[in-house]
Amino acid sequence: MIMIRNAMTVDVEDYFQVQAFAHCIARADWDSFPRRVDQNTNRILDQFARVGVTATFFTLGWVAERFPALVRRIVADGHELASHGWDHTRADLQDPETFRADIRRTRLLLEDLGGVAVTGYRAATFSIGSRNLWTFPILRQEGYRYSSSINPIRHDLYGMPDAPRVPFRPAADGVMEIPMTTVRLLGRNWPCSGGGYFRLLPTMLYRMGLVRVNRHDRQPGIFYFHPWEIDANQPRIANAGWRSRLRHYTNLSRMEGDLDRLLRDFVWDRMDRVYAHVLADAMPQHAPAEAVTV
Repeated sequence: MIMIRNAMTVDVEDYFQVQAFAHCIARADWDSFPRRVDQNTNRILDQFARVGVTATFFTLGWVAERFPALVRRIVADGHELASHGWDHTRADLQDPETFRADIRRTRLLLEDLGGVAVTGYRAATFSIGSRNLWTFPILRQEGYRYSSSINPIRHDLYGMPDAPRVPFRPAADGVMEIPMTTVRLLGRNWPCSGGGYFRLLPTMLYRMGLVRVNRHDRQPGIFYFHPWEIDANQPRIANAGWRSRLRHYTNLSRMEGDLDRLLRDFVWDRMDRVYAHVLADAMPQHAPAEAVTV
């Protein structure tokens, strides 16, 4: 077993909220779809409890508003509660004031429901890159300590391949960025953070990559996935394109078993604990505002 602690993370969103379906499902229609995020996230919480793993749950405000008991269980089970923004709107499609309102609204709701400080943030679809680094000072001003929103790879939907592969501060007056894990090989960065790649490619490739990051780079890795990825029986979106269907539905039936083996073969913990050494001096610019009752 590799004894370095790695960060286990869950992006709490439902199957109809993913970027792959954004072209065929309108946000205005979300409430018409059967919701499965509550039962799937509770299954994940049960799975984590069985093996004694604590994780960070980057949670949509939209989900928290509809499932407050789920938020309370995340906290009660000892996990870190963090923000995934309100409704999975890409950060690179927001102007500064819209972004500020989004992350403020989400943090206040999560803190009110969970009764804990919310200091971590992950942008929808890793939508922070070189064109919107202005987000980092705003995050700090709004009470956050860190972001995990940059993926240093080339991808058709996101990516900042020239970003550092280790925690860094993109703006002197901003929060710390903890980028998604990559493996450096043959002169380029290769994804090693889980997500769709974990299902689409042989799981051994991810395991080999994480071992390399731990042993060769002497760095912790980040793994992320979504509650819908353990749900092979979720409703199918009939009008989605072939690429979207491939990304979303491939190997859903094996995900829970593969995840269980991963949980047992590596050491995992919450983001704020794994990266405590780099967050020690990353306090918010001001104390978080008092939570509001919703």
